[in-house]
Amino acid sequence: MHKILLVEDDGVIRQEVKKMLTQWGFDVIAVEDFMEVLTIFVKESPHLVLMDIGLPLFNGYHWCQEIRKISKVPIMFLSSRDQAMDIVMAINMGADDFVTKPFDTNVLLAKIQGLLRRSYEFGQETSLLEYQGAILNLKSMDMVYDGETISLTKNEFHILRVLFEHRGEIVARDDLMKELWNSDFFIDDNTLSVNVARLRKKLEEYGLAQFIQTKKGIGYGLRHD
Repeated sequence: MHKILLVEDDGVIRQEVKKMLTQWGFDVIAVEDFMEVLTIFVKESPHLVLMDIGLPLFNGYHWCQEIRKISKVPIMFLSSRDQAMDIVMAINMGADDFVTKPFDTNVLLAKIQGLLRRSYEFGQETSLLEYQGAILNLKSMDMVYDGETISLTKNEFHILRVLFEHRGEIVARDDLMKELWNSDFFIDDNTLSVNVARLRKKLEEYGLAQFIQTKKGIGYGLRHD
């Protein structure tokens, strides 16, 4: 079953589209908190995003750009704006298609099915892990926080991958080193300390102070707020 993230602030249209797509077997996640679009996107990992342009706080162009920083998931705009410039801007921002309101539901359904078919013939899904607004991309091996991409060394990436996969827990130093050994990174206890210290300093520069916390005598974990 394909999952669709619906980002539409008009309650009537949101319910109509959700009902129609659900009847056709889609799993529809309708966003209602328009400050958390990116967080919901990462949490739900949809196969396609339906995005209105005129949204509260930040418009659809903004959220399209934010999603494009971390994912190639297909995005289709739904909008009452029908000027050529609106369509051109949507495509330039990274959208894959544009449907003008009011729309025929059969046309919308056909476009969604066609876009999904084209997109997933080539396996374009992206693997993402999210914690407290930080998004770790397992394919590009970098991290995005507050709209900025943080480049990581291979060691730094694998340290974060293990900690993200065990978020909410403390990972023992020995277990962390074993995970790194399994990734062909053979490091000793001292090297692990140096890598973690460098990673902490890098994350602090991007506003992630104390993102990695030490449990003295045991190991490391991601911070708890």
